[in-house]
Amino acid sequence: MQTQLADFLEDTPAGREAAAIVGNCVHCGFCTATCPTYQLLGDELDGPRGRIYLIKQVLEGATPTAATQLHLDRCLGCLGCETTCPSGVQYGRLLDIARPLVAQRVQRPATQSLLRRTLRAGLLGRAFAPALRLAQALRPLLPATLREQVPATQDSGAWPTRVHPRRMLLLAGCVQPAMLPNIDAATARVFDALGIQLVVEPRAGCCGALPRHLDDPDGALNMARRNIDAWWPQLEAGCEAIVVNASGCGAHVAEYSWLLRHDAAYAHRAERVSALARDPCELLPGLLAGHRGAAGRRGPRVAFHPPCSLQHGRKIRGVVESMLATLGCEVLPFAEAHLCCGAAGSYSLTQPAIARALRERKLGHLERVEPELILSANVGCIAHLQGGTTVPVMHWIEWLDQRLAADAFPSGPGPDTFA
Repeated sequence: MQTQLADFLEDTPAGREAAAIVGNCVHCGFCTATCPTYQLLGDELDGPRGRIYLIKQVLEGATPTAATQLHLDRCLGCLGCETTCPSGVQYGRLLDIARPLVAQRVQRPATQSLLRRTLRAGLLGRAFAPALRLAQALRPLLPATLREQVPATQDSGAWPTRVHPRRMLLLAGCVQPAMLPNIDAATARVFDALGIQLVVEPRAGCCGALPRHLDDPDGALNMARRNIDAWWPQLEAGCEAIVVNASGCGAHVAEYSWLLRHDAAYAHRAERVSALARDPCELLPGLLAGHRGAAGRRGPRVAFHPPCSLQHGRKIRGVVESMLATLGCEVLPFAEAHLCCGAAGSYSLTQPAIARALRERKLGHLERVEPELILSANVGCIAHLQGGTTVPVMHWIEWLDQRLAADAFPSGPGPDTFA
C-alpha cells in the first residue's frame, strides 16, 4: 500500500516510518480474525485493516474527524493482529504515531477530555493510594458497576530482608503497589527463596504506559527517561536484570529502545534497559530447575489467562503454562485464549461497554472449563476479570509463592545464569 505523505510529514522520521509500515500491509484480512473489536462489532473500521486505511488518509493530509478518532480509540492495542499478520506489519507502532497526530487535530468532547485528564492525575498521582483505600472501605456500599472496579483490600505479607550477592531490580510501578500489593511482595519472596535480592529503586515509578494510552506521549517519554536515570546506577553496580511482573508494563519497558530511538542522550541506555527487562516467567524456570523440591506435589486445576502484553507484546507463549504443569497444576485449555479480556490498561475505564462485553466473553470460556483458580500475569487483567467472576483470580507468581511456602521451599543461591 503506497502512501504519499503530506507536506508536514514528508521530511519527518515519524512520517517515513509510518509510510513504511503502511506499505507492508497487503490487505489480506487475516488480522480481522484475531481482532477483538472486529469480532465484537463487525465493523471493518474497527479492525486493523480498516484502521490502517484511516491512518493512511491522515498521513496523506486528509483531515481526521471525530469518527476517525473513535475507531482508533476503540483499538485495544492488544497486538493480536501482529501475531497473525503474515507480512509483519508493525501495527502497534503505526498506532503510536497516528494517535497523537489525530489528537492534535480533533477536539475531544469536554467529558472525554476531562475523563482522560482525571485518569492521568488520579492513577499517576499521590492521591491514588488513599483514594483507593477509601473506596475499599466503602466497597460494600458501592453500586455493583463501581464495586467491580475496586479490588478487595489485600494483605501483602512480609517483604524479605535478607541480602544476597545476586541482585535484580523490580519495577514497582504506579497502580499495582496500591491495588494488588501482594504481587510485588510475592515476587520478592520467590526470588529471595532462590537466592536473588530484588531491589526497588524509589526514584523509579510508572513505566509510562498509562500516559501513552491517555493522549500524553511526551509524559510517557519523560517517565521512561526518569526510570532509566533511576535504574542506571544500579545496573552499573551489577544488577543483572529488571524484573517487571506486570506484563503490560514489561511490554512498555521493552519498547523504551524504540520510543527513545531519536533521543541522542538516552537511546543507548534505553536499548540496554529494554534488553534487560524480563518477565519473571523468563527467569524462574531456569532458577527453579536448580531446586527440584518445587516439583512433585499435585496442584490445583487452573486456567491461565495469558495477557495480550505477554503473548503478543513480549511474544512469550506457553512458558507459564509449562512451569505450572511442572509444579503439578492441571492447566486447563480454553477457547479464544488469544483474544483480549478487555482490560487493556485504561481501556476498561475509557471504553467500559466494549471492555465489559469482552470480559463476559472471556469469562464465559474460562468458567466453562471449571477451574479452581484463574491465573494471569498482569494487574489490569487480574482486577478486570475478578470484577466479573467469583472464581479467585490472581497472579501466577502469587500462587507460586504460596506453593513454595507450603512446601517449606529451601532458600539459597540458584544457578549462576538465567534464561
